[in-house]
Amino acid sequence: MKTFKIFFIAAFSMLLLGCSDFLDEEVNGALVGNSALSSEEGLEAALTGAYKAWGTTWGSGFLHSTSIAATMGGDDVTTHKASNKASFREFDQFNVSETNQRTQALYTGCYKAIQGANNIIANYENTKGNEEHINTIAGEAYFVRAVSYYWLVRLYGEIPLLTQAEYTDDLLSIGKSSPEEVYALIESDLKMAEEKVPNTKRDAGRPNKGTVKAYLADVYLTEAGWPLKQIDKYALAAAKAKEVIENKETYGFELLPSLAEVFENDPEKNGTRETVFQISTFRGNGSTTNANYGSAAMPGEESGWDDFFAELNFFHDFPEGVRKEVTFRTEFITGNGEVIPWQDSQTGHPYYEKYYIKGDIRTWSSSVPESMMRYAHVLTIYAEAQARATGSPDALAYESINSIRRRAGLEELSGMTGTEFAKAVVQERAWEFAAERTRWFDLVRLEMVKEANANKSPEDLQPLGEITKEDYTFPLPFSETSINDNLK
Repeated sequence: MKTFKIFFIAAFSMLLLGCSDFLDEEVNGALVGNSALSSEEGLEAALTGAYKAWGTTWGSGFLHSTSIAATMGGDDVTTHKASNKASFREFDQFNVSETNQRTQALYTGCYKAIQGANNIIANYENTKGNEEHINTIAGEAYFVRAVSYYWLVRLYGEIPLLTQAEYTDDLLSIGKSSPEEVYALIESDLKMAEEKVPNTKRDAGRPNKGTVKAYLADVYLTEAGWPLKQIDKYALAAAKAKEVIENKETYGFELLPSLAEVFENDPEKNGTRETVFQISTFRGNGSTTNANYGSAAMPGEESGWDDFFAELNFFHDFPEGVRKEVTFRTEFITGNGEVIPWQDSQTGHPYYEKYYIKGDIRTWSSSVPESMMRYAHVLTIYAEAQARATGSPDALAYESINSIRRRAGLEELSGMTGTEFAKAVVQERAWEFAAERTRWFDLVRLEMVKEANANKSPEDLQPLGEITKEDYTFPLPFSETSINDNLK
């Protein structure tokens, strides 16, 4: 069966239909073929479909705990030792199989988004209409393709690199491209997006120029580490992050003064000024509701699903103060109204307060937007990259990290060598972005996975065997390798 062919045909069809709820756009009727992309409306519909691939609850993308499961190899998040969490445990125990249904969901979502972006990139120059609007759509398409490949290359390493819009039989035997090739396209796409998208977001779920710069800074930081180890990219990461910091007012970004506001998780609000990029969600449509918040992050005592919660030593080592209070839930209210401490829960773990819906609503669905990057992340990129690039943190590097620490109620850093400072920033990122799919990628690029997992509590899930570099990436899904030997 030519399932690879079916995958691309299905993806193409979906991406050209659009989704009226996802980005508050109305697209009437189906759009088919390149002729549909000759108008601004057709391009916009295709772009809406590309975004939608990232946000199909359960089916693909990031609006369910699959993407959190994929980062459980870090030391901040774990899952239930039993129950129905076998696909989650594979990630935490470094035993991910090619039939793991959760890695399939991420893979599918990113490639569907890429296919939609490819359609736009291949056609926008021949589209009639407002040139500025068309370029903005194209810029967002380049961004979507870059971010999709950024997730894929970090999760899987060598992957198929698809840039063509039209299906050909050659796709049935496509091979894998090296991380170097994939990162080259990511850089190129983000630079194109940087030129084309405006300074102001068209709506909360889209990028602006500052968003693109922030992602480019993050890509440079990653390229400086494993597997590429292009250490000259530290200077580029610092320079690009600095552009965002120096123009934060233009881009509408700020570090909010209160962590409680950052994690208010009010379904009635569509993001904050700390959000650099988010996937907007809509509870009224079952396929675009956010399932990370609520049941997935709650214990069984509160009718939760126990999908993910904090690792014990990470929780114990976490600095006391307002950030710890906002980050973790340590008491639970059972169905009969009894309040129990986390030590007496079925799993014996604290949970993540930052994933509770405002009002402690017990439901799996919400319209809480899925934050993909916060402004605090940009500050840590600059701080670490600048210190590593020059060997000594400058005043802006100190201020960048200390502004985060002040908000957390911690003492400011001072008087450090470049190495000491960079190490402290990496640890600060672990605490600031606990359970936000950041820690795992830091450990991988810095080759610290084995070290971090050596500090696990005996009460947490343990790795199955010795951790090696092969565990830094996952096997491609069986749905692909079973029909194309070149992808094995």
